[in-house]
Amino acid sequence: MSITVVGSVALDTVETPAGRNEEGLGGAATYFSLAAVHYAPIHLVGVVGEDFPQAHVDLFHHCGVHLEGLERAPGRTFRWTGRYHDDVNERDTLETQLNVFENFHPRLPEAARRSPYLFLGNIHPSLQLEVLEQVNPTFTALDTMNLWIDIAQEDLRKVLARTDAIIINDAEVRLLTGRTNVIRGAREVGALGPRIVVVKKGEHGCLLFADDTIFSAPAFPLENVVDPTGAGDTFAGGFMGYIARQNSLDLATLRRAVIHGSVVASFACEDFGPRPLVTLTPERIAGRFDKFKALVDF
Repeated sequence: MSITVVGSVALDTVETPAGRNEEGLGGAATYFSLAAVHYAPIHLVGVVGEDFPQAHVDLFHHCGVHLEGLERAPGRTFRWTGRYHDDVNERDTLETQLNVFENFHPRLPEAARRSPYLFLGNIHPSLQLEVLEQVNPTFTALDTMNLWIDIAQEDLRKVLARTDAIIINDAEVRLLTGRTNVIRGAREVGALGPRIVVVKKGEHGCLLFADDTIFSAPAFPLENVVDPTGAGDTFAGGFMGYIARQNSLDLATLRRAVIHGSVVASFACEDFGPRPLVTLTPERIAGRFDKFKALVDF
């Protein structure tokens, strides 16, 4: 079953204790797509500028991502610059240039409209609503951020009322609900519409809330983290990709999907940008999944 993802495609400049990556391929939809394509066909909807390197377009094609929905607009591509601290859980955003992304209004081609699975990346909730007016998917999940909770919460709540799942971090749960207890907060987020709530907790793993149950999973332990940029979007890609491949939403599938999300995200952190996702194989994913299973078995 195919997935349509709507979100940002960017050029990222990232500095970490391991080095610097200048204007590398980035963006939420990029990481999601290059993770999820290992599980299911992907239709990417986004916008880039005239300066977006053809080599990146060729990479998407090489990986099998469908780009009929990727618009090339006059102007410069969205850019983000960030610097990570010695503790890579902390980072500073040094510069954000929206460029062509500032006036982006998603237009989904026919193939993307037919996908039974939809992921709404971290874009303004009003744009997420525009997407929902164009499609009628079987299953919709979304990402959001503190900015939209602060300045566009009314639209965000409209989106939540029309979605099946949300992937959100613990700080965003607290901001959206006012609850300091993440478990209570996640329950309240679910009451806004999505029956599935996945709460990311960084290096401390994540919590899955579904059907009145809670599933807790750690993050896969890594000795050498090179670049954690896009790890959350990669997690979402693995999570959604596994669900689409199984074409099931039973609790056992959702639990395994969380682990697949964590597994693929762990690979993404081992080098700059999405490069580790390009060279992934089913055997490597399965091998790390087995290691993860052994890690938590008791």
